[in-house]
Amino acid sequence: MSMNLRQELQSALTTAMKARDEDTKRVLRLVMSAIKLAEVDKGDAIDDAFIMSLLQKEIKTRHEMIEDAKRADRADLVAAAEREIVVLNRFLPQQLSPEELEILAKDVIQELGATQIQEMGQVMKTLMPRIAGRASGKDASNVVKDLLKN
Repeated sequence: MSMNLRQELQSALTTAMKARDEDTKRVLRLVMSAIKLAEVDKGDAIDDAFIMSLLQKEIKTRHEMIEDAKRADRADLVAAAEREIVVLNRFLPQQLSPEELEILAKDVIQELGATQIQEMGQVMKTLMPRIAGRASGKDASNVVKDLLKN
């Protein structure tokens, strides 16, 4: 039986603690807390897809932190956030290239027969489960919007 994502994160946290890897330990503790909080809110265990979306949300937060740190001219905070992103990315599947994302989006658009920007919601609803954890919603949204405009 393969390890689920939560077990993988817990195992990596234990390894980081033994290795005294402070960056990894701090990031994974935050993620595990967020998972536990989500489980308490839901009243049940959460699945890998939810954990992947949680990891992507954490990465998005780090990208925003990098932008803020750059504006504040804080290279130390930029470097720390970039290290955290590397840690978080270890637990996500290989990210889709822009070309792969565009191909998937075109397939969904053709499948649904979508031709107008007003149909973007339907396209996104079908596309998002197919790219789970491999591309951000923002990237997917931009690609779909461009394809439906042209």
